[in-house]
Amino acid sequence: MANWFECKIRYDKMMENGLVKKVTEPYMVDALSFTEAEARIIKEMTPFISGDFSVSAVKRTKISELFRDDTADRWYLVKVAFITIDEKTGAEKRAVSQVLVAGNDFKGAYDNFMEGMKGTLGDFEVVSLTETPLMDVYEAELGTLPEAE
Repeated sequence: MANWFECKIRYDKMMENGLVKKVTEPYMVDALSFTEAEARIIKEMTPFISGDFSVSAVKRTKISELFRDDTADRWYLVKVAFITIDEKTGAEKRAVSQVLVAGNDFKGAYDNFMEGMKGTLGDFEVVSLTETPLMDVYEAELGTLPEAE
């Protein structure tokens, strides 16, 4: 199971009008710890940012699943309620999970979510679908070990 961390990078960005502005951009990283998340985001961002940058925040998130679409340029957070029936009382119980979904717009994100949920045996209901400010998502690099220094 993935451990998702939201990392915020702060740096000077050249704007379209030629001015340099200090910006903070959020990214999502799959890592085992806060330390690994910070190291991964630094490694991933170094080739793309000229000049100095800093990791201004790292926080753990409650993302349970990720549905990627390489043609999409935005990330959406879907809150989904899984509905179960308590066998003893017969009462309906709802367990809410958060799923990160790529999409070009709300409809695309919803369609990608529903495609990812195909084959789910239990009943579920989409509680909310919101666009996130995430710039990119970096999944775990399987089969690689960190370099020893």
